[in-house]
Amino acid sequence: MWRTRAAAACVICRSLANSSYGIKKKSLLQNLHLVSRSIHHPYYPSSKFQRPPLRISIQQFSSLNRLPLHKTKLLNAKHGYQSHRNFWLARLASRLLKVRYLILGSAVGGGYTAKKTYDQWKDMMPDLDEYKWIIPDFIWELDELVDFEKLLKALPDGDDLAKLLPDFDKIGESLASLKGFLSPGSPGETAFRATDQGYDNDKQFKKGLLGELILLQQQIQQHEEEARRAAGFSSQQKRKVSDKEKIDQLQEELLRTQLKYQRMLERLEKENKELRKLVLQKDDKGIHQRKLKKSLIDMYSEVLDILSDYDASYNTQDHLPRVVVVGDQSAGKTSVLEMIAQARIFPRGSGEMMTRSPVKVTLSEGPHHVAFFKDSSREFDLTKEEDLAALRNEIEIRMRNSVKEGCTVSTETISLSVKGPGLQRMVLVDLPGVISTVTSGMAPDTKETIFSISRAYMQNPNAIILCIQDGSVDAERSIVTDLVSQMDPQGKRTIFVLTKVDLAEKNVASPSRIQQIIEGKLFPMKALGYFAVVTGKGNSSESIESIKEYEEEFFQNSKLLKTSMLKAHQVTTKNLSLAVSDCFWKMVRESVEQQADAFKATRFNLETEWKNNYPRLRELDRNELFEKAKNEILDEVISLTQVTPKHWEEILEKTLWERVSAHVIENIYLPAAQTANSGTFNTTVDIKLKQWTDKQLPNKAVEVAWETLQEEFSRFMTEKKGKEHDDIFDKLKQAVKEETIKRHRWNERAEDSLRVIQHNALEDRSISDKQQWDAAIHFMEETLQSRLKDTESVIEDMVGPNWKKRWLYWVGRTKEQNIRNETKNELEKLIKCNEDHPAYLANDEVTTVRKNLEARRVAVDPSVIKDTWHQIYRRYFLKSALNHCSLCRRGFYYYQRHFVDSELECNDIVLFWRIQRMLAITANTLRQQLTNTEVRRLEKNVKEVLEDFAEDNEKKVMLLTGKRVQLAEDLKKVREIQEKLEAFIEALHQEK
Repeated sequence: MWRTRAAAACVICRSLANSSYGIKKKSLLQNLHLVSRSIHHPYYPSSKFQRPPLRISIQQFSSLNRLPLHKTKLLNAKHGYQSHRNFWLARLASRLLKVRYLILGSAVGGGYTAKKTYDQWKDMMPDLDEYKWIIPDFIWELDELVDFEKLLKALPDGDDLAKLLPDFDKIGESLASLKGFLSPGSPGETAFRATDQGYDNDKQFKKGLLGELILLQQQIQQHEEEARRAAGFSSQQKRKVSDKEKIDQLQEELLRTQLKYQRMLERLEKENKELRKLVLQKDDKGIHQRKLKKSLIDMYSEVLDILSDYDASYNTQDHLPRVVVVGDQSAGKTSVLEMIAQARIFPRGSGEMMTRSPVKVTLSEGPHHVAFFKDSSREFDLTKEEDLAALRNEIEIRMRNSVKEGCTVSTETISLSVKGPGLQRMVLVDLPGVISTVTSGMAPDTKETIFSISRAYMQNPNAIILCIQDGSVDAERSIVTDLVSQMDPQGKRTIFVLTKVDLAEKNVASPSRIQQIIEGKLFPMKALGYFAVVTGKGNSSESIESIKEYEEEFFQNSKLLKTSMLKAHQVTTKNLSLAVSDCFWKMVRESVEQQADAFKATRFNLETEWKNNYPRLRELDRNELFEKAKNEILDEVISLTQVTPKHWEEILEKTLWERVSAHVIENIYLPAAQTANSGTFNTTVDIKLKQWTDKQLPNKAVEVAWETLQEEFSRFMTEKKGKEHDDIFDKLKQAVKEETIKRHRWNERAEDSLRVIQHNALEDRSISDKQQWDAAIHFMEETLQSRLKDTESVIEDMVGPNWKKRWLYWVGRTKEQNIRNETKNELEKLIKCNEDHPAYLANDEVTTVRKNLEARRVAVDPSVIKDTWHQIYRRYFLKSALNHCSLCRRGFYYYQRHFVDSELECNDIVLFWRIQRMLAITANTLRQQLTNTEVRRLEKNVKEVLEDFAEDNEKKVMLLTGKRVQLAEDLKKVREIQEKLEAFIEALHQEK
């Protein structure tokens, strides 16, 4: 700066030396003022010059005082007027330099004041570090995308910048030309005029540039004097104000300041919400949607959800922090939670128990105020009243469904997440309210169950206990305080909340009682902090905003604050939520790593146990085992389609005949065989067959087909696959089979079509060749022999063992068997006497037989005679029919001639051929329906059953059991918990 000024002054000196006017005796440099020479030429000897005396004294001044106007007297005649007047340019330059110092000093002072004001405003602004995520990620990555070092190198250096500065030599030449322009006339007159004009210009310059500074100085002095007078006056006034009023004023000021900053924070949160909505709208318009990182609280909540599933009994091994909300029934627990969540999300009732199971509420920040359950994809918009009503209804339904029959409360936890702008991040568990008496309609053990649930959650050494006390009732009626003091006697993790303070202030005769509660002097329970809140006027339809306004208004006008019974930081739910969130995260940071190490050790123990017990098996949990079993079951269902048609038809034909053979023999063949001639036999058979076909046969055929399908399906499901068979799936396969069979329904229209086919098959009496004839005889013989064998077995049971068995096996007959044996012998004599005897005994024949037995001293009842006769005649008839079959083997020739000129009649062979053909056609029809329709429908039913079982965790737990399953399940859960805890800890460290 000094070099620049010296250079400019030298330019002025040279221009003056080269001018064409002045005194010839001395150089113009010697005629300069002494001060100017000392400034511009410090090397010039100043002793040769004597400063001429001034008529006025030099006044000292500073930048804050009015600058005096230097009126310099003209020098003596020996120096000359002209030479003195030529100094006006130097004096102007000197004063310009002084003005520059004034401006520079003012700029420095103003800059310091501006910086101090900026720092004060900066301290007043809230910390917006938590809202960094609003700015897109690419902004924070600019240092990676843009090379700032290259940009710095590209900037011009000092030499280049110097070129941009003005050329002071040219400025000096311009001033010289300006001086020449101002002196066109005579030198003396022009110089005098220039001096006068310079003097006037100097005055105007000072008035213009320094006027504002001087005026500013005067104003500052006036303000300082006013401030001193005001301070003196206020000090006199303050002396008159009592200390109590001072405290009241400070309390009111503190409360107003706190409320002001809370409103500022709420306003910023609203603005933040709007900004997030704009970002989402831009994403919807086509901007690339970036994946938002999962928040810390969401990661932590996932770990707690897994733990709740892993350890439903809330084992003490789970020591992860939670905020446990406990309190007496109707103490305002739900209202406090709703104020923290900023939404009316819980069901309400007038005095009745509404919280019937623990509700885990995860609070986190988000762009929209929404709520959702962990097992549902639906989001409830908490800004809409219809969604709020639906959410409350859903919570109530889940609570009632979780309560088992005969109980009032449940230990099952309902997991709910709430996101919204400005919410404090934490995990709260709302427990059922503690009761003192079991009322009608409650289970007898309700009180003990609530106490056990509360103890189970509070005994976690890292759980933060939020103890809610109703301020509108007598403190001595509280039950929860004793319970909390038992679980946390030192109060290291308890926060006490007094609700309904507005009612307490009105109803309590001595307000100091409230002060004793908040200071922890009334209860033996200790706590980390004490808070007083107001949760509305008791109207369930109040909105959160109206409750907050009412709470702020109440505490602003409350005597409890004005009289210093309550501190400003101990009131409002906003301060409460901030304090609870701080305690929660402090506890999380202190304990989460220790819990991760504990789960790591548990995982090592489980893995070692698995390797020792199941070294060659994979660690499949229950869901993976279910998927494996599902694939096996579907493969077995598909195997049904690979059964050959021949196998299906053989099974169907055999099963159907076993089902209908008794009806054919007893109701069709035997009655027809008792007829007198072949015409009557055929007529009877046709009538009986039609009745059977219309009423019973199609239904029986469908039943046989369905049972056959079940048997084949069961055979594939239960068939062991050798070494690959895993018996752990047997119970599941059995359940799937039973449920599928229960759901399957045969096509109802199948009976109608089948009836027509069977009726047509039975009407056909034509046997085309000898092979069919022999097949019919063989079928009849097998049937009759089977029936004869069964009849022999029945007779043997009736009469007892024969003489051979009695001698070989040392067995005897009972008295009843002896009676039946005597009856049998008497009836056999009757048949031998009359081989053409009809199937039924006449009454006189029954009497004759009874009298003959009485003659042998055997008393017998007529019903016993008839029962025995039925079996004896049946055996006789079947043997006769078998003999007739042997005779009919050569009867095909007579059949072709319609038994003309032949005593042999083989109508019974034709009957059995008709039955056999009907069975074959029915089996073929059922086989087609099975393979084309029913097997596919069965496969569909199996898939539906498996899908239902897959969604039913209780079903899977019941069907897939055993030590192996449980060990794999525990190992999977512990691994998942450990991995999520490690990811959470890493994110927690990054946030720090």
